Amino acid sequence: MSDKVVAELQEPTPSVGDGGPDMIQLLTPEGQRVSHPDYDRYVENLSADDLRSFYRDLVLIRRLDAEGYALQRQGELGLWPSLLGQEAAQVGSGRALRPHDFVFPTYREHGVGFVRGMDPQSSLQLFRGVSQGGWDPQENNFHLYTIVIGAQALHATGYAMGVKMDGNVGTGDPDRDTAVICYFGDGASSQGDVNEAFVYAASFDAPVVFFCQNNQWAISEPVTKQTRIPLFQRAAGFGFRGIRVDGNDILATYAVTQHALDEARSGNGPLLVEAYTYRMGAHTTADDPTKYRVSAEVEEWKFRDPILRLKTYLAHEGMADESFFTAVDAEADVFAAELREGCVTMKTMPGETMWDHVYAEDHPVMEAERAAFKAYQASFEEAI
Repeated sequence: MSDKVVAELQEPTPSVGDGGPDMIQLLTPEGQRVSHPDYDRYVENLSADDLRSFYRDLVLIRRLDAEGYALQRQGELGLWPSLLGQEAAQVGSGRALRPHDFVFPTYREHGVGFVRGMDPQSSLQLFRGVSQGGWDPQENNFHLYTIVIGAQALHATGYAMGVKMDGNVGTGDPDRDTAVICYFGDGASSQGDVNEAFVYAASFDAPVVFFCQNNQWAISEPVTKQTRIPLFQRAAGFGFRGIRVDGNDILATYAVTQHALDEARSGNGPLLVEAYTYRMGAHTTADDPTKYRVSAEVEEWKFRDPILRLKTYLAHEGMADESFFTAVDAEADVFAAELREGCVTMKTMPGETMWDHVYAEDHPVMEAERAAFKAYQASFEEAI
């Protein structure tokens, strides 16, 4: 091991800071509402019912994540990528979307899929390995998870160009104008695919919002080792605007994403949103974060918990009482039991279904490959 590598390993873990003065925040970690001249208008019409439904989504998503983690540890799933700590970034941005907008997720957006109306069993199907993808992307305008880091940025940009060529941008008709949103992490922002998507989207004013969840760690690499400037400032180098938002503040992520989507739908081109948040758990269940980060950092971020801050705000403003929070917890218990029962009783799909959706119509090559596969499987039965 070189002296340089040894020296780097001996460096203290860098402080992640508080997001800096450019970060948009509408709800402090203490649950206090703060005003912002540009973004208040996006949340001022939210009712108490709306805010309580935000809270419910946050709690159910956290429970989904906890069950996914536990099921993997009990051998019921092959892998689980946790979103613990990132619930507000996902629910806030997901609730800002219109039904006809289209989402291109990475593999951690269980919360976005939930608020888009996707059956939560779908992501469990994928990680249990009993389906070839988990869901039909057209049902909720929510694309399949992309495991290849950053590749979905190119898919999203291409889809956005299709939306533009169909004339569904800048018409002024809210039921027609469409935006595309692409989720990725801070590590993916260093990938070539993402940077190529930035170049193309900026050059052709593609109606796409690049939503980066900066959870501070690209597996074991801190974001401070990936960039010398805040991630949102990278957009300027490609010729479009970037905004940093408190990713643990559901009101701010909802407001900023609404603004970004409006810009895209209006024909003003792409925009980068950096949701400044933190991955409280492991990168996936195949990872051990105690090998590369200190517990003090995790403890610090517990004070910025997205659920606790909204709960505090609701209670302080008299918009929810203890009976409401108890009812949500009880609903989460039922939700978790149904998830678990649904997961352990899932049926494995026949292997030949992998050819079913390669082409929209039957294709002779697919038919031949399917037949060869079935014959191969049958050969094992004959050998018994």
